[in-house]
Amino acid sequence: MPIPRESYVVSTKCGRYGGGATTEISFDFSAERVTRSVDESLARLKLDYLDIIFCHDIEFASLDQILNETIPALQAVKESGKVRHIGISGLPLKIFRYVLDRAPEGAVEVVLSYAHHSLNDTSLLELLPYLKSKGVGLINASPLSLGLLTEKGTPHWHPAPLEIKTICAQAAKACKEQGKSIAKLAVQYALRNRNLITTLIGMPSVAEVRENVRIAIEAEHGTLDIDEELLQQVEQILQPVKNKTWPSGLLENN
Repeated sequence: MPIPRESYVVSTKCGRYGGGATTEISFDFSAERVTRSVDESLARLKLDYLDIIFCHDIEFASLDQILNETIPALQAVKESGKVRHIGISGLPLKIFRYVLDRAPEGAVEVVLSYAHHSLNDTSLLELLPYLKSKGVGLINASPLSLGLLTEKGTPHWHPAPLEIKTICAQAAKACKEQGKSIAKLAVQYALRNRNLITTLIGMPSVAEVRENVRIAIEAEHGTLDIDEELLQQVEQILQPVKNKTWPSGLLENN
């Protein structure tokens, strides 16, 4: 039996293109490109509309371009019925205030913030009252801090300073020595905060999907079996780098 389209949410991104093993990353937030990007996504997904379109990693563009060109173009796409909601995403938290304080009311309905509500960084919590006052939804992404909070460790491109990588690796080792997974602890930690309604987690295997669904169900029912003693130990290890982040984008690299 077909699953009704209105029973699930489909979101995708525009503005950042390429990446992977063979393609260089590029950014294009022009009206023409983001409009075409929506059509390309709809064709690939074989859908009539997207629930959410995110302008992705907007710190790599001029935020004034995002305000004056990108968002108006996506509003036109929304009026055509191809998109239901418009969002923005990026790493530096200050980009959200900049855009939301200047965009027309209701133009941006959701933000996606990553690596700012995790075991090593909870600075996203400071933004919650502001987003609530603006009536803007929030997706908390990457509770594993882009691989920092895993036994495997970070990918080669991870921009965090060596100090953060080293201390996070120490925390992961402490968990492993006790037969525990720092990744599981990190997911539990993110999901137990009921002020964060949506958490986005990358899951490359069926086993991880099943494990994270189980944790999410436990969080929903208030029955998380989080190891409080281990959590306290990990937080102690991570304290020297608590809420430390790294430069990202035009605003911070220039």
